[in-house]
Amino acid sequence: MHSRTNPAKPAPITIVWDWNGTLRNDLGDHVAALNATLPGLGGEPISVETYQALHRMPIRSFYGDLLGRQLGDEEWHSADEAFLAELAQRPVKLQQGARQLMMGLRARGVRQSLLSLAPHERLVREVESVGITGLLERVDGRPGPSVPSKAPAMIAHIQALGPEVDPARTLVIGDSVDDAVAAHAVGAVPVLHTTGLHGAKRLATAGVPLVETIQDAVATGIAIITSRQLAAA
Repeated sequence: MHSRTNPAKPAPITIVWDWNGTLRNDLGDHVAALNATLPGLGGEPISVETYQALHRMPIRSFYGDLLGRQLGDEEWHSADEAFLAELAQRPVKLQQGARQLMMGLRARGVRQSLLSLAPHERLVREVESVGITGLLERVDGRPGPSVPSKAPAMIAHIQALGPEVDPARTLVIGDSVDDAVAAHAVGAVPVLHTTGLHGAKRLATAGVPLVETIQDAVATGIAIITSRQLAAA
């Protein structure tokens, strides 16, 4: 993807947020919903540490790893629906300080959007329920069945944000290796935090900056973008 910057005036920095495990504080909710689903498939409940160590995309393969067998189509769709139903019963909570962080970024002229592989309609409802929709220029979830990677959706998301977005000045903040893969697919800067759905050991395989909080992710990512801009001047 080609850079679209105006040399005389760099494009604003854009942050593309992930949702589950990143802006939404729901690691515990995911583990609880999964543990409510696994017994019906013949599986055993797992710990938070096991979840972070094994969780991967596509989610269907994650289930296969936990159960030691692959799920058929009908069984997988039933399991996915049961998991989402369990998750929907739990209140939506943002990461500590997330709203204040986002408000501060907006005041600084940083553009923000959200891209998730959660079902789109449910995602929109959850984002609205915590009052941050007005801070985001776009909220995109997946429109259909589960997919193996966020990369194609990221390409479409960046294009939908408009030609004024420069991928080189775009920061992708997430909690999975796939978030880094998606960022690289558009030439954006990925920063991953270690308090989400994937553990630090897994995230380290992505070869990108790792931090503990979303606040650290913002500071680190903006510093990288700024230093690159100065080096190119």
